[in-house]
Amino acid sequence: MKLFTDIDLDGLGCGIIAKLAFGEEAYVSYCSYRVLNQRVENFIENPDFHNTETYITDLAVNEKVEKKLEQRFKEGRHIKVIDHHVTAMHFNKYAWGTVIPEYETGKKTCATSLFYDYLVSQNKIKRSKALEEFIDLVRQYDTWEWDANNNVTAKRLNDLFYIIDREPFEESILKRLRENPETFTLTETENLLLDVEEKKIERYINSKNRQMVQTLTEEYCVGIVHAEQYLSELGNALNKLNPHLDMIVLLNVGTKKVGLRTIHDHVDVSEFATRFGGGGHPKASGCDLTPDAFEKFVVNVFPIQPAKLDADRNEINVKGASYGSSYENRKGEVSFIHPLSDGMYEVIHQGKKITEAFDSYEKAEYFIKRNYTSWLRYDNDYLFQLSSDLSLPLEKVKKNYESIIKKVIASADKKE
Repeated sequence: MKLFTDIDLDGLGCGIIAKLAFGEEAYVSYCSYRVLNQRVENFIENPDFHNTETYITDLAVNEKVEKKLEQRFKEGRHIKVIDHHVTAMHFNKYAWGTVIPEYETGKKTCATSLFYDYLVSQNKIKRSKALEEFIDLVRQYDTWEWDANNNVTAKRLNDLFYIIDREPFEESILKRLRENPETFTLTETENLLLDVEEKKIERYINSKNRQMVQTLTEEYCVGIVHAEQYLSELGNALNKLNPHLDMIVLLNVGTKKVGLRTIHDHVDVSEFATRFGGGGHPKASGCDLTPDAFEKFVVNVFPIQPAKLDADRNEINVKGASYGSSYENRKGEVSFIHPLSDGMYEVIHQGKKITEAFDSYEKAEYFIKRNYTSWLRYDNDYLFQLSSDLSLPLEKVKKNYESIIKKVIASADKKE
């Protein structure tokens, strides 16, 4: 049999299942979208493989190859496409296509779980408790269900996949599943290795958060950063650190790839990816770095400077303070979030109140960060400015800070 599958953990899961089911007769090609169509086309047009049992999982061929697969099927030759991406749903119109984004229970699927289910239904593989545990870890990671369930093992399995080269990782998992069919666990050595890797990932995320730029792209407010590793972890972390952004755009100029990640239900990055010839999941997708994408995500944003991170060690200018909180952006524009007596919050930008009021501090901050690309000002910068503007000693500003802020608010009231 021949399997064409993706290069990520879900794709590798399909490869492992194929080798468990077909043994030495399984030949697996791990493909990116860039090479998939050519490899599949060359294979199905080779007479030597006309009678080979052929599967494509976790990947979608283009329209040209799609038609050739249909012709192959009509000629009585085997082909089976199994996928879970909503952008591949059109393959369900073929007898040889199975695309299921989620089970009837509401749980999201992955290619590995669907491929396993299919082979079980065809009596081509025996059920195994350890294998099913492994498959569910792959499924939870690929669908990001692990994040909601706090299933750290699923994330660590993916981390291990990227630490170790594919071949030794695959060999290790196959050996483990064959020798211990009752349970699947990571070894003590693997966990120690992953502990070190987690610290590296944390440092990488912090570094990239400082480098990210914010801009409006079509109808979305996005964060753009150049990144070559830990894309899933990075995309998820940057979204959580910057919830005012609709999505994170991860650029790898070396591989000419774009990754798109979001944590918001109202944003479908798979739809956005199709505008650049890509696709994927609603919350995790990608595309090639086409000339259009390069213009939009690299050239157009090159002059933009990253925003500073929010001050996290302040004693006076803190978030949610009863006397208000001050923000600033690269242009030197100052914004102020002020709590009102009725539980609402107002925003004062450049000394003038905006007309909209907010029912939570978070929504007011969301507005400021989204519209002005601002950060919570650092105590030292803020207090020194007040001291200079008011011609007051710094210690007096600190001591009388709350009364000074009330005067600032009153001044804004007069400007309405």
